[in-house]
Amino acid sequence: MPRFLYVFLDESGDLAFQPNGSRFFVITSVTTEHPFDGAKALHDLRYDLLQKDAAIGECFHACEDKQAVRNEVFNVIRAHLKPLTIDSIIVEKRKTGPALQHIERFYPQILGYLLRYIFRQYDLQQYEKVIVIAASLFTGKQKRPAEKAVKTTLSLILPIGTPYRLFHQSAKCNFDLQIADYCSWAIYKKWSGAEKRPYEIIYPRLRSEFDIFRRGERFYY
Repeated sequence: MPRFLYVFLDESGDLAFQPNGSRFFVITSVTTEHPFDGAKALHDLRYDLLQKDAAIGECFHACEDKQAVRNEVFNVIRAHLKPLTIDSIIVEKRKTGPALQHIERFYPQILGYLLRYIFRQYDLQQYEKVIVIAASLFTGKQKRPAEKAVKTTLSLILPIGTPYRLFHQSAKCNFDLQIADYCSWAIYKKWSGAEKRPYEIIYPRLRSEFDIFRRGERFYY
């Protein structure tokens, strides 16, 4: 049977390199060969919540959902963790040098570290295709360089001849991206010191959590 490797990407935090921006920027991947089981469960959960008149938006979004909804979503994630592998790269933004603070440089470099690590964990010759689906988080002037960064990074780090497809999608139309959003949010909340319970739910499938500037001692703002 053909095998496909799916990588779902999402981010937490913002790219405002200034004191009133988020302290951390987190890129998280959820990698799996079987992305559909959890999606079906989330589909069913949406209708269960609608029948209970719960307050839900157009899609599950961890930072916007009510706590009761988040609890239900994390219950689904807990029940479908086994096929997933979670990797995350953490950037303490105030340690980012001025030259790297432009999205055209920052995004591909940080994403490249994460994707290189992920792809080194697999024998890609065993897969018919690598399918990368990234959340469309950026708009306006940021959208084009962000999308170009993902494509350029993939072309540089995948072995020559590796078939791949890249899709930028709204999380509204992809339950697996919503799962990635929740995983990224859980890691972000842990690093921001706000809450660890969601992090503990996904921890059994958390393969890597890399603080890229962990040795940095200089703050730029």
